[in-house]
Amino acid sequence: MQPSSLRAVFGDKAIASEPMARHTTFGIGGPADLFVAAHTLPELSSAVQIAHEHEVPYFILGSGANLLVADKGIRGLVIHNQAAAIHIEPPAEGRPWLVRAESGALLRTVARHTMDLDLAGLEWAVDVPGTVGGAVVGNAGAFGGYVGDNLLRALVFSLAEGRRSCGRWAARWWSRDDLKLGYRTSVLKKNTTSASFAPVVLEAVFTMREDDPVALRERAAQYTQRRLETQPTGPSAGSVFKRTAQYPAGFLIENAGLKDTRIGGAVISPQHANFIVNVGGATAQDVRQLIELVREKVYAQFKIMLELEVQLVGDW
Repeated sequence: MQPSSLRAVFGDKAIASEPMARHTTFGIGGPADLFVAAHTLPELSSAVQIAHEHEVPYFILGSGANLLVADKGIRGLVIHNQAAAIHIEPPAEGRPWLVRAESGALLRTVARHTMDLDLAGLEWAVDVPGTVGGAVVGNAGAFGGYVGDNLLRALVFSLAEGRRSCGRWAARWWSRDDLKLGYRTSVLKKNTTSASFAPVVLEAVFTMREDDPVALRERAAQYTQRRLETQPTGPSAGSVFKRTAQYPAGFLIENAGLKDTRIGGAVISPQHANFIVNVGGATAQDVRQLIELVREKVYAQFKIMLELEVQLVGDW
């Protein structure tokens, strides 16, 4: 079935040819064939299963951070995950505080909510723009902290395995070991080669600990200040490349003399070389050309091939 036919299934909830530039922190991206918002976990899982049943590829959109969407847009269905409920469970029977957050919740919202209760563990994420779902898939981190440090388990919606599954989907809890979390990755990120069968994180449970409220807020304030001092504030997708085994990507890019290099409306930030900023009217192709230039120049000088952290999405 074509996405246009699928629109009849969703009715007024679906939007045709929705510009993705409206939904990414880069402010870049062509139209999605079909766009639908999911406000609850049942709506999210239902949209995924409907797309699969009708053989229409889908993409789960969170906050639009860490994404570069192609100028031609995204074929199939884009599901905007807005399921964002947060539940706090006090300690009981020897277990610590638990924070259960739906995957569409902003990670920084979860971090600030837990800080209000004097709970530590996510304060490094107080300004991280991504969602809980994306943070689990990519094992997000900042300032030495990682999602995996506090993640207890994640509820994942996926196609049941085995010959008798008959295309049925099911939700089950995955442990940290199941997720195989690594630096900016997980088994979910590695195994999303086919959009039609990609598993979807529905919610995550984090363990938290009580901390001195003054010390907790001081740490969070320091992280905010460091971010303001070191990272550009213009439209971007965050860090473009992963850290290498020896060096931060920004160090290599800066020493390759590439700070302030510009193609079209995209520029390598003079403040932090691992950021590409949309300074006005940048296209996805502008950014991609800068990405390829950086990889070429850094490899020529240091014999290190930089690996992307930003995700390229859509019809290239």
